[in-house]
Amino acid sequence: MKILIICSKRFYDNIPNIKKELIKNDIEVFLPNCYDDPATEERMWHLGKDKHQEFKAKMYKQSEDTIKNMDAVLVLNFDKNTEGKIEKNYIGGATFLEMYDAFRLNKKIYLYNDIPKGILYDEIEGFAPIIINGDLSKIKEGL
Repeated sequence: MKILIICSKRFYDNIPNIKKELIKNDIEVFLPNCYDDPATEERMWHLGKDKHQEFKAKMYKQSEDTIKNMDAVLVLNFDKNTEGKIEKNYIGGATFLEMYDAFRLNKKIYLYNDIPKGILYDEIEGFAPIIINGDLSKIKEGL
């Protein structure tokens, strides 16, 4: 099984242990765009609006192309703390779009935690994600 991990850059620190556990279960793991250089987007902003837009468009296309070759995506949706404000089970805009690509391409979508409450709840629920509540063994069982 091939799985792409998708999440906010804020959650990249969680990836190594999750990747290690997935590999133990004979799952081939692919990492998010710019995982090896999370500051890429910020550098693009400093090059100007047009460069940033080109970068974002390239990343959206790259994600879609990667998802085409996967069996599933694993969404890491942890609590996000922004200046003392907690967003429970956060899913950002780019991650939401990757989930939509996976849905359109008939790939399984695993959510690490429950669907976040909020404006996109119904849309995410419509993707019929498999909520694993942190139990990575449920991915292997879902094959």
